[in-house]
Amino acid sequence: MLRAPAAVYYGQGARASIGTAAASLGRRALVVVDPFLAKTPEFREALSGLDGAGVAVQIFSGVVPELPTDSVTAAAESARGFAPDVVVAYGGGSALDLGKLIALLLSCDGPLSDYYGENRVPHPVLPIVAVPTTAGTGSEATPVAVVSDPDRELKVGVSDPALIPRVAIVDPDLTIGAPPSVTAYSGIDAIVHCAESYTAGKRRPDWETRLPVFVGRNRMSSLLALEGLAAMGDALPLAVADGSNVEARGRMAWGSLLGGMAFGSGGTHLSHALQYPIGALTHTPHGMGTGMMLPYVLQACIETTTDRLAQIAGALGVATDRSERDDAQAAIDRLDEIGIAIGLPRTLAEIGLTRQQIPRVAELAAGVTRLVALADHEVTPAFLERILDAAFVGDRSRLTDTSTNG
Repeated sequence: MLRAPAAVYYGQGARASIGTAAASLGRRALVVVDPFLAKTPEFREALSGLDGAGVAVQIFSGVVPELPTDSVTAAAESARGFAPDVVVAYGGGSALDLGKLIALLLSCDGPLSDYYGENRVPHPVLPIVAVPTTAGTGSEATPVAVVSDPDRELKVGVSDPALIPRVAIVDPDLTIGAPPSVTAYSGIDAIVHCAESYTAGKRRPDWETRLPVFVGRNRMSSLLALEGLAAMGDALPLAVADGSNVEARGRMAWGSLLGGMAFGSGGTHLSHALQYPIGALTHTPHGMGTGMMLPYVLQACIETTTDRLAQIAGALGVATDRSERDDAQAAIDRLDEIGIAIGLPRTLAEIGLTRQQIPRVAELAAGVTRLVALADHEVTPAFLERILDAAFVGDRSRLTDTSTNG
């Protein structure tokens, strides 16, 4: 199974299609843009293209990181009087997610909280043209938008196929200005999307009912995930070290797009489930957390995912030509090396998590059932505590005996 935008434009210069893409969907465009991008030459070029295509524009540049719910509601209300018939979301993951949520709130009644969870959007929303300027979230191709609700301990998401942008415009040149930390944390998250969607468990679909948003690993998502890993494995350290490396930027933008399409149907699992409470408690970036946790999660799950990890080793160029198990371990080791190369913190203690918080993190993560259920391993809070304990001190060897849940 595959869910994806109706049209995907990828390549250098693809941003020139923003005007014609928006005009094909409506004549009045709300343009949501990160504030630090609003005055760039590339954004002015996009506005010129919209004007040239005869599209009236209202700009919203008040994108707030982590998207607090009140800011989302206020943004939608500020756009309501303009009555847009298409939303152009331009920027990083928060800008793209905000564009999706504004399109939702302008199309459906009720507060945003009515749509938390899966498959709760009752009908199509305003069409969205998504233009990412970072290579990481893959939001230009996914059915997901994440917000911070002060009434909840963890971030929450709206997950529904109605949120998939109608058009994704991915121009690698737009990512060149991203600073090293943004490149690192968004890029490693894209790698996690590919690795987790490829190692997710399979679900037997009930074709007579509405399918869940994340259907588990499948043949189409797997093809995308492996191709994404092959593109990004060597490219991410290069892009972090030299942000002007056009080839590396292109491979990252391509891999991030593929990762978005892969996990948009296949789903992610334990690295993301653990990151939700870790990020909330330590106030650290999402990609930093998922990237840190990935080698530990895969090490803990190696016994049940050996065959897929061996395939990942091939995609990353580290297959050993010895045994499948050796290849699986080589894949995990290489993913850990990538994290080191881009400067990820080495332990949970380093980012401020305390040992006393580990049981609560495990409990909260176990409650993220839509992700935990996708792990191809029996998951209990004790199993998650073992992963967290190893990551707390930075020692994957604590997870070498994965025959039990601890």
